[in-house]
Amino acid sequence: MTARLSVAQGAALSIGAVLGTGLISMPALAAEAAGPAALVAWLALILLSAPLAWTFAALGARFPDGGGVATYAGMAFGRRAAAAVGWCFYFAVPLGAPVAAAFTGGYVADATGGGKVTEFLTFLGVVGTGYAMNWYGLRISGRVQLVLTGTLATLLVITVLAALPHLDLGNLTPFAPHGWSGIGAAAAILVWGFAGWEALSSLSAEYRNPRRDVPRATLVAVAVVGVLYLAVAAVSVLALGPALAGSRAPLADLLAIGLGGPVRALTAVIAVVLTLGAVNAYYAGASRLGVALARDGALPARVFGGRRRSLSFLFVTSVGCALLPIALRTSALLVTGCFTLVYVLGTAAALRLLPRGWSRVVAGVAFVAVCGLLWLNGWPALLSLVFAGGALIYQVLQPRREVGQALVDQQRVDGAETEDQAGAVAAVLE
Repeated sequence: MTARLSVAQGAALSIGAVLGTGLISMPALAAEAAGPAALVAWLALILLSAPLAWTFAALGARFPDGGGVATYAGMAFGRRAAAAVGWCFYFAVPLGAPVAAAFTGGYVADATGGGKVTEFLTFLGVVGTGYAMNWYGLRISGRVQLVLTGTLATLLVITVLAALPHLDLGNLTPFAPHGWSGIGAAAAILVWGFAGWEALSSLSAEYRNPRRDVPRATLVAVAVVGVLYLAVAAVSVLALGPALAGSRAPLADLLAIGLGGPVRALTAVIAVVLTLGAVNAYYAGASRLGVALARDGALPARVFGGRRRSLSFLFVTSVGCALLPIALRTSALLVTGCFTLVYVLGTAAALRLLPRGWSRVVAGVAFVAVCGLLWLNGWPALLSLVFAGGALIYQVLQPRREVGQALVDQQRVDGAETEDQAGAVAAVLE
């Protein structure tokens, strides 16, 4: 792709990388953990987003052809660290797909009056469709992904505006019913909604004037995501009150308060479409990553050595994870633990790769913050350490195989997707 991204286009792509379907249920999960004090956790994650986003943008500007977090970890700490990042990304998908589908299942069950069976059937429909689309090579283009992101953003804005007349400050009392420790628990869950800032590293080389435009686009993206997220969180707490913690479909509840009518069914349809797009992207990216890792000895080639084999492993393990008797909140924490460990490795790499000065100071702040989040994740974070440890052990058993190049290749594939997305933004903004 020629270097032609403007500040507006780059900011739009960055927002699209972060704004995800998890937000349709995150307010309820955070409120369950901390009550109204979850607003403090939302604010903390927004503030953390600034140094984290800046760090990945700085890495991308300094190493424009370097790729993503796995490549930076490999450059800083060697191929085994790169493999550890690859494992965390890959094996988080079978855990994350059921969680994302469960969020949508709650909306479908809410609209139809169904229960757990409805939620599970929705999960099977979403992940089964995503599996079939990838099996036959039907991918949702970058342009369509941007449209889906815009649809979600529009839904959030409408939800906030519709619920404004129904806010009640009395719903802030009691503010911290589960104690102040609940804020940390909520923050660990909310990592799900803020994952994606690492995508800024792959965009940095595509700006017309990287030195001038990258900081501006990063600040715009952080500001827009922060305002949107905090607005949804605040309105959810103030309008729904204690009912928020037990809500299966918080956005539908807010729209029902503000608009009434058949909004629950409409919201459920939108949630299904958005989640299908997300799961399709999960499977598409992860199946290719599995092949790349297997090709270079980081995973067994017999299981992961072909795109369809890698894809089938993801689908089967996704169904298996969905059948496990694990609470939704715990499943989400298992996934966010993987994301957080990746961020720990990425910011640690930045401390070694970035030159002395302001960028390294910001990277240090981000590193300390994500280490704190990993601690707050609690015992579910151990799974991410198991994945990382498994990658290291497997590399010891495969001493002559190289992993780094496979991960660089994967990032180049992802860069092609970014090109499609940039074209979509250009078509809208120019």
